Amino acid sequence: MARPGQAERAAKAFEEAISLLDRGRPGPAVTYAEEAKALAPRSGAVREVLGISLYQVERYREALRELQAYRRITGRADQNHLIADSHRALGSPEKAVEVAREALRIRAVPEEARAEAAIVGASALAEVSRFDEALALLRSFPTKEQAVRSFDLRVWYVAGDILEKAGRKREAVAEFRKVVRHDPGAFDAAERLAKLGG
Repeated sequence: MARPGQAERAAKAFEEAISLLDRGRPGPAVTYAEEAKALAPRSGAVREVLGISLYQVERYREALRELQAYRRITGRADQNHLIADSHRALGSPEKAVEVAREALRIRAVPEEARAEAAIVGASALAEVSRFDEALALLRSFPTKEQAVRSFDLRVWYVAGDILEKAGRKREAVAEFRKVVRHDPGAFDAAERLAKLGG
């Protein structure tokens, strides 16, 4: 995938970018990922890491370009939640919803990425006051109340937030209660619950 004679340099820059991302330093990661891209522009993995780094430093337009290139090169939809959130950040909620729905339809996409896609798509719909559609999209991701995962809590929290915005306080209370029951310190769910008189 790298340009002739550049494979080793590309691999080094790529590994450094991943290491920086893992250490929570997306700014410097962008620099190394851009170097890796210059040396190996057709590598899906390089475009993915560059896209994630750009997303984390809120350079959404560039992140979108790189993550869409990653999807084109690999045919994978496992970063659709970041593509959707970039669309949302750039003021295109419709495009965000479309991309989120695509991720939810593809079983090969990891569950956490599908949960994030549901959250982003629902949040985009809620921003334009399409609350029923937002809740339907969110609930199309099956959560587990027995073996609860961290992203289940996020789905319930966002459901509570959307229900509160829609004026459906009793249902919002039920969602925030679910979050607090499994993790009393999660997000600001306990405060939201107290405010709603739950």
